[in-house]
Amino acid sequence: MNPQIVMAEETIVYVGMSADIIHPGHLNIIHEAQKYGKVIVGVLTDEAIASYKRMPYLNYEQRAMVVKDLKGVSEVIPQTTLDYRPNLEKIKPDFVVHGDDWKQGVQAKTRQQIIDKLAEWGGRVIDVPYTKGISSTMLNQRLKEIGTTPDIRLKRLRRLINAKKIVRICEVHNGLSGHIVENTSVTVNNMKLEFDGMLANAQTDSIAKGKPGIDAIDLTTRLHELNDALEVTTKPVIFDVGNPHNSEQFFFALRTLERLGVSAIVVRDRLDSQEYSDQFCYTLSSGKKAQITDEFMVVAQTDSLVKGESVAVVVDRCHAYVKAGADGIWINSNDHTGSDVREFCKSFRETDSVTPLFVTPVAFDQISEDELSSWGVNVVVYANQMLRAAIPAMENCVKSILTCGRCYESSEMCISVDVLNDFISKLSS
Repeated sequence: MNPQIVMAEETIVYVGMSADIIHPGHLNIIHEAQKYGKVIVGVLTDEAIASYKRMPYLNYEQRAMVVKDLKGVSEVIPQTTLDYRPNLEKIKPDFVVHGDDWKQGVQAKTRQQIIDKLAEWGGRVIDVPYTKGISSTMLNQRLKEIGTTPDIRLKRLRRLINAKKIVRICEVHNGLSGHIVENTSVTVNNMKLEFDGMLANAQTDSIAKGKPGIDAIDLTTRLHELNDALEVTTKPVIFDVGNPHNSEQFFFALRTLERLGVSAIVVRDRLDSQEYSDQFCYTLSSGKKAQITDEFMVVAQTDSLVKGESVAVVVDRCHAYVKAGADGIWINSNDHTGSDVREFCKSFRETDSVTPLFVTPVAFDQISEDELSSWGVNVVVYANQMLRAAIPAMENCVKSILTCGRCYESSEMCISVDVLNDFISKLSS
């Protein structure tokens, strides 16, 4: 113990942690914190963690339960933001204990905020030497390499929607595209950004096979492609089943996908007539009765706005879909301003603040994710961006080879074989 620190009778020590995977570093922090007084651990909620990195494997209740049973922990409370200060204001701890790795990098600002806040009542920060050779990030990477189970994957979409301001989904159409979406990330303003999940899109799957239309390939063929993506990924999957021709086909697809660990099935209304609209509600209702788990989602997709129907009519129809059992509503639009989607969201949210709203911002691609979130959108789906990017790239490649009449490596328009070798190395590792 630091001999310069004189402890009061009830000295409070605060420790904040995600605690998704407890490792010796966590235990060392708690052991050191215990030397200074009563240890209160603020376990970050799913929302707090999802705001800056990948959703934790365990939910808040599970993580809090584990931490509460650790030796040296007196109390566990939720920390609902990355900012420690709201909890510090509530409990006014004498000390905050953390690994000294936060002296540099993105967490340095957080550390200074805590120092300034504690100074208001004479508290102090205690920096514990970082436990080298192990970290949650490293362990999470190892877990990702091992893979996931259908049950864990299936539950993640609902958790993401509940935890994040906006959930990002990207289309995949084979194992390679799945691998790219699973592992690609960027850092913007010191925040790591990545896709939260994947979409198996009916139209994209058809085009990837060189065939037009939504229903150009059968479900069994699509499931083979889906399995390739499932084998190399851990993120949740949404499966667009297109326009099922009958309820039996829908039930079969729902049960099969749920068993595989898919998080949600998307079914489209055709709206040929009011009679079909009623039949669609019946299909949704029957499908919900057929599912086994509460976490699996049935999402109703409508192109009503694309077909020019009024927002009021579309809102009423979507409320009927929710009443019939839909767990989410997916809206498409061709309006480049996005004004009809904004109007729909505002009207829909006046009477339903709970049902998740899915949007594909293909036409109105200038609208930011933050703005979509402010409208009440929960999930933004980039439905076929990778395939659209791949087509011209492949066309340019073959044109370049034909133009040069030589090996593609000699062309400036084509990428060196080293890029492929580097990617193969990543797959191997």
